[in-house]
Amino acid sequence: MRREPIELAAVATAAVPGLSPTAVSSAPDDPADFDSALLLDSEGKRWRVRSPRHAEASTRLETEFLVLRAFAPAIRAELPFLMPTVAGTVRQQNLTTFVYSHLSGSTRTVEELTAGSRRLAKEIGTALAAIHDLPRALVNNADLPSYTPNEFRQRRLNELDMAATTGKIPPLLLRRWEHAMEDVSLWRFNPCVVHGDLHEDNLLVEEDRVTAVTGWTDLRIGDPADDLAWLVASNEQDFVDAVVRHYSEHRRDAPDNHLLRRAALSAEFALAQYLVKGIAANDPVMISEAESMLSTLADDIAEYGGQPISVEPLPQPATPPAPATSPADSDGPTAGPPNHAAGPGPVSPELIPAPAATDVSEQMPAVHVTPIPADAVHVTPIPAEDGPASTDAPDTRPSPVPQDGLGDQDSADTQDGPSGPQPPLTADDTSTTALTIVEAKAP
Repeated sequence: MRREPIELAAVATAAVPGLSPTAVSSAPDDPADFDSALLLDSEGKRWRVRSPRHAEASTRLETEFLVLRAFAPAIRAELPFLMPTVAGTVRQQNLTTFVYSHLSGSTRTVEELTAGSRRLAKEIGTALAAIHDLPRALVNNADLPSYTPNEFRQRRLNELDMAATTGKIPPLLLRRWEHAMEDVSLWRFNPCVVHGDLHEDNLLVEEDRVTAVTGWTDLRIGDPADDLAWLVASNEQDFVDAVVRHYSEHRRDAPDNHLLRRAALSAEFALAQYLVKGIAANDPVMISEAESMLSTLADDIAEYGGQPISVEPLPQPATPPAPATSPADSDGPTAGPPNHAAGPGPVSPELIPAPAATDVSEQMPAVHVTPIPADAVHVTPIPAEDGPASTDAPDTRPSPVPQDGLGDQDSADTQDGPSGPQPPLTADDTSTTALTIVEAKAP
């Protein structure tokens, strides 16, 4: 059941003792997994609330909490961006809601990012390089997943088998993806720390600067191409080239030659993952959306050829021989097989940007979350007569947050800016334009 922002504000007061919200707004997030809200408190500080909608989403948030605890202050200080800080949690039944200290900046659409300046492209490339150069011990010590290239390839093949059993994947795509996943030469890369859920809604931007990276629920050691899938799917080649150039310059290890091929494959395969997720959730809307986008992708590839994802060209299906005709039945020479168009030729082994032949920028629900337009957000001031969070729900007491994961108050101030009340919200504050300030509840 969906939770309204005002309900999340009440839960936040149980998670963070002393928090007194004065305004609340919806916040962009993955609506299939989370309910989210932005809060403004009586002291002018801002907070973000994320409440899972099911057990799997709750587990992801709990995993993110472990990840954030693993980022010691020394590691955070080396990053060119800020990371979230958990301020408190509250568990209700089997779901845990998290409250985070606010980070400056706002999310932008893929179109807004790719239309950005050269400096913004450099910022994104630098942020990607910093993530992929994180020490592997960070993941290993937190007991998070770690995959070798072959293990990761086999995992994708297993996911493809699962998607194929649905009977809803176009045969052209199954054949295309299977060929790429079985092309061993494509999967020769150096595993590194991967964000795992990187896309435009997990980047906070202020002017031309990446201020923060959020959404650390899928951290692992694996294929760096996964973190570029959302970017390759934008099909804005000049911007992609600029980001990859700066990314390569800032990486300690040079990226492999087939990075962008696997990123394009990951972007396409995200549609199959979305379909499987919809079927598992028994969500007819998700299933219908996935089938429609898979069909559109298959049609585009059939017509234009698609982005290159394999090193070895995809073999063309065998053409059955034309039925024989006798001279008596034919006015001319015996008919031969039809003249099929030639399949894709060999591709260069170096790092090849994806061509602008197929636009799949709107076909990635598994890695794409559409931000809520400002004029579509309904802001609900918290009524003065509202009391604290209901005590009828099971166990709404704030869960203690280990101090080693949160840091002290000085650490929180470092994330949120100078201590003390923040300046009033203005129309230029794009990260919280939907917030409306109301009078605080009388003591």
